[in-house]
Amino acid sequence: MLSKNLVVYLFTKFDNKKSLYNFVSSYLSKKAGVDHKLLICFKLIDRKRMSSFNSLLKKLNYIEFLDPCKINDYDFGSYKRIAKKYSNYNILFLNSHSYPNTNFWLKKLFKYYKKDTLIGTSGSYESLFTSIKLKKIYKLYSYLKKKNEYKKNFFSFPNPHIRTANFLIKGSDFYNYIKNKSTINKEKSWLIESGKNNLTNYFKKKKFNIYVVNSDGIKFPENKWKDSQTYNFSSQNKSIISDKHIRKYHSLDKIEKLRYQINTWGED
Repeated sequence: MLSKNLVVYLFTKFDNKKSLYNFVSSYLSKKAGVDHKLLICFKLIDRKRMSSFNSLLKKLNYIEFLDPCKINDYDFGSYKRIAKKYSNYNILFLNSHSYPNTNFWLKKLFKYYKKDTLIGTSGSYESLFTSIKLKKIYKLYSYLKKKNEYKKNFFSFPNPHIRTANFLIKGSDFYNYIKNKSTINKEKSWLIESGKNNLTNYFKKKKFNIYVVNSDGIKFPENKWKDSQTYNFSSQNKSIISDKHIRKYHSLDKIEKLRYQINTWGED
């Protein structure tokens, strides 16, 4: 029987080749543990640059998806088109700076995956509205304008949401959510991840099972996400998928880590 599980890795013209190398290296060295197909989406990349990847990609068995869109509509624009084409697949979306961080990474995620389920490799309670700070007094007007805009678009803390650097969902479910949403700028992407009508809140209303799963293969409901040790908390050493924000936390000193932790989870 053909696998209906799809791992999607996105690589764009704005990304460094090292990101692609890191993904390929990790993908080949870490056992997935579940039968699946790999799709690599190339976004806004010309054929000349594509040819420079041949030696790096030759060991992979993958589907090449050349995104036909000629403008930058960000990660979610590509995900929308992929979800429409592969609507009957269970899709794990990985952005360009992500790669598997543990053996049996896919098996651990699919352990809890079933119909009407959204699974993330990390979550957050952060609110962009609550977190926004006035940095320079002469920028007071622009700060107040942005603060008012964020108040309309984002709930105040706590604002629980699955981080969309990596998430697992049925293609048709994701497409039904994303099909009419604008993805034309970074602010629109923030709304999809953590705005009032974000991905998580949409599927909450539809009574989906929503979990974060860590590298121990344990699932965590929303009120326990912090304890998964996958994002901005304590040693943060149980991430199934590594991404640039997870790696940044590891590079911080104790004081900065505490600041990140409070922004993400609060002071309790």
